[in-house]
Amino acid sequence: MPLRPYQNDLVEDVRSAWHEGYRAPCIVLGCGGGKSCIVAEIARRTTFNGKRVLFLVHRKELVDQITATFTRWGVLMDLCSIEMVQTVSRRISKLISSVPPSKNIARNKNLTKGGSGAASRCPALIITDENHHSLAASYKRIYEHFSDVPRVGVTATPVRLNGDGLGDVNDKLIIGKSTKWLIANGFLAPYDYYAPSVADLTGLHTRRGEYVQSDIDKAMIQNKVFGDVIAYYRKLANGKKAICYCASIKHSKATAAAFCDAGIRAAHIDGDTPKNERDRIISAFRKGEITILCNVDLISEGFDVPDCECSILLRPTHSLTLYIQQSMRCMRYRKDKRAIIIDHVGNYARHGMPDDDREWTLAKKEKRSLVKEEKEKSTQVCMCPECFFTFARENAENGCCPHCGAPLPKRTRKLTSDEDAELIRIEGFQLDFDTPDDCHTYDELLSYAKRRGYKPGWAYYQARLRGMIA
Repeated sequence: MPLRPYQNDLVEDVRSAWHEGYRAPCIVLGCGGGKSCIVAEIARRTTFNGKRVLFLVHRKELVDQITATFTRWGVLMDLCSIEMVQTVSRRISKLISSVPPSKNIARNKNLTKGGSGAASRCPALIITDENHHSLAASYKRIYEHFSDVPRVGVTATPVRLNGDGLGDVNDKLIIGKSTKWLIANGFLAPYDYYAPSVADLTGLHTRRGEYVQSDIDKAMIQNKVFGDVIAYYRKLANGKKAICYCASIKHSKATAAAFCDAGIRAAHIDGDTPKNERDRIISAFRKGEITILCNVDLISEGFDVPDCECSILLRPTHSLTLYIQQSMRCMRYRKDKRAIIIDHVGNYARHGMPDDDREWTLAKKEKRSLVKEEKEKSTQVCMCPECFFTFARENAENGCCPHCGAPLPKRTRKLTSDEDAELIRIEGFQLDFDTPDDCHTYDELLSYAKRRGYKPGWAYYQARLRGMIA
């Protein structure tokens, strides 16, 4: 099957990098740009030359999916092993530990010719899927063992959670077309982005760079936000197939149940869902028998699901990779399609818009305050308080929303940080309203009341008075 011209350019750029002496380039291409086709073509050419390929994935759900893609593409699968990185790393460890130190020279021959499985066969090329994971010890163990074997990785976001580049494992970035270019040229669907807030995210703690799971559960489950989530889906994407990204398995199941109770067909899947049941649910989603597919992180990196028109974000995250994967899941191209992203947790303010142009580097990131970064991001993006349409601030039209024409009030994002406790507190988006009549939602009334020292009951009464809540 022929590659698109920009995809073929990336394959040729990888070949040129190897010829120039680079050993581990990384291809960078946005979600939906066709990375699986690119690596399938690289694997096909390698196996047709009689050389062995080792393809590393980080989740068991991806093995069968990638095997099917490679088979359709014409890869000689007798010479291609698609393996979970944990499995390959574990086999190498066992084989190394079984060889006496005095036999170091013979060890490599035993590992590449004498054992069983992918780790016991010497590949001529290692391909790493979702290459941003490759700084983990399991990947490094494999890379160090096959230190003379050229590699190539693929990712949409060549960055770790802490912002560091991948210079420890890659020596060149090969950057493809931008997401804006892919949209403009009809390879991804254009999108509308909405950010109606439904939960109080005040007081979320971070641990190892990500929000604490129990805090998110409390915000998204105990605060009973399901009714608002359903109401906004009906208002913004009614009837469209949607994938809903939830905070936990418990939250995902509860969200699916809430949609079903509201008469909207929904189902939950996770990594522990039996394969037959998962396949049945995904098939029903493809046929339109299920409208809302709820999950946690399963339908993110590389996971193949049928086309949908809407992404619903219910999990706040500090991970740019997770945000990009989840928000753009609905942007696969289809004629006349316009994707809808409903971000209930303010991820856009932490990371910008999905198609923002980003500068990638292999270097470690200069240490900067997370608070400072989020303040900078929040000043680049606007959310209309009237229709919740979200857009780059530069696209505002004379201080008005380009979607509905409503005037845009001044907005600031309040963030406080306790460095010793590793606490990031998100107060949400505070709108500078002069009177209660300027508030358009219950959340805005709560914010107004909090800044003026009013009791919460005041906001509830005002919301009832204005018909915002029943």
